[in-house]
Amino acid sequence: MAEELVNHVLELLAPLGRARSRRMFGGQGFYVDDLFIALIADGRLYLKVDAQSRAVFESAGCEPFAYQRAGGERAVMSYFSAPDDAMESPALMQPWARLALAAAVRARAAQPSRPRASRSSAPAARKTSARPKR
Repeated sequence: MAEELVNHVLELLAPLGRARSRRMFGGQGFYVDDLFIALIADGRLYLKVDAQSRAVFESAGCEPFAYQRAGGERAVMSYFSAPDDAMESPALMQPWARLALAAAVRARAAQPSRPRASRSSAPAARKTSARPKR
């Protein structure tokens, strides 16, 4: 993975919020404010889409991210390539990245909430022995 491309994508996404990346599955994943919105595979940036945003990407000539599964079956994921001109500057990337971020927000909202373990705000008291020293 070319570090220059990863750094460039982080720069493009930075105006949206706290952008970070993480290596995954031989590529790179990108998060904005802890929402997974993009990935790099085979040197190409793909942005998250959903039913509401897919048509916008398709009409711009963007291509879906697909890969071959172990059985030879083609798997298509909910990510589309970023338009070439969007890679030129943060200002040109913003409309596309905002669509990806909105799709990630909708996907998170659609997930059933998981119960969280309750945590006390105070640390647990340590038990000590009350035996006198001899």
